[in-house]
Amino acid sequence: MRQSVVSLFEPDTLLPSQFFAHFRGRGSATRGEKRLMLAVLEDAVDCYQKFAFARESRGRELFAEAEEWLFSSDNSWVFAYENICHTLELNADYLRRGLQEWRQRARLNGGRPPVTVARAEASAEDRIAV
Repeated sequence: MRQSVVSLFEPDTLLPSQFFAHFRGRGSATRGEKRLMLAVLEDAVDCYQKFAFARESRGRELFAEAEEWLFSSDNSWVFAYENICHTLELNADYLRRGLQEWRQRARLNGGRPPVTVARAEASAEDRIAV
């Protein structure tokens, strides 16, 4: 019983395909502009995670650009992180916290992405901890 109570307070783990499927599903009223915004957000999260511990200069540069965009409070242009999250009805701060926690766990794991529990059909590179 204690285990089931403890699991209530653990963070959910989602595959990127599960998260983003909500926006791409058939019958979805997502317009082209929202799909583009989603693609921009998805690319930034991918660069943040893929290059978080990059050693080569190009990887470090891509990570820095993604991090700067994801953690910027600037909302003066349409494709600013804050505006994209607002348009897609996502909690920008929640996503930021999740990325920071992911990076912290990876850093404690020697620069390797944290192991997540996901469905068997998911590939290792398709897992994300939220």
